[in-house]
Amino acid sequence: MPAVRWVVMGVSGCGKSAVGSLLAGALGVPYVEGDELHPPGNVAKMSAGVPLDDGDRAGWLAALREHIATARAQGSGLVVSCSALKRAYRDLLREGDPALRFAHLDGPRDVLERRVQRPGHFMPPSLLDSQLRTLQPLQPDESGIVLDIRQPLAVLVEQILQAP
Repeated sequence: MPAVRWVVMGVSGCGKSAVGSLLAGALGVPYVEGDELHPPGNVAKMSAGVPLDDGDRAGWLAALREHIATARAQGSGLVVSCSALKRAYRDLLREGDPALRFAHLDGPRDVLERRVQRPGHFMPPSLLDSQLRTLQPLQPDESGIVLDIRQPLAVLVEQILQAP
């Protein structure tokens, strides 16, 4: 089976980290937690309740793209968690691997709102609406799958593993 590289995407609170780490474990590949690659300035901005703009995200997305490109060059699989809210961001990530696949964790606002109540996380619940406004769903020409976050984690991971 060829090595596959996945981005687990979606707005804050959708479960990217949980699904991403479980998926990486199931595939036996490395996992990159996208939040850990945000520069301190981005973290400070989000912590203050200020949404990131495209310029803020550029360096962060480039760093994620490099992880993806390295895995591709090595012929190894990889799972990355990244909001990847806009098509342009996903296109940039795909520069690292044209065959990159996306698992979009999607769900109703009320479920997301309950989930973003995470003490100690730099992303405040107040930014959820900004992310929902920014989100551009996967397009038919993008390789990926859209999943309902109301499903148990194990079911979400299995759906990704079974995706064509």
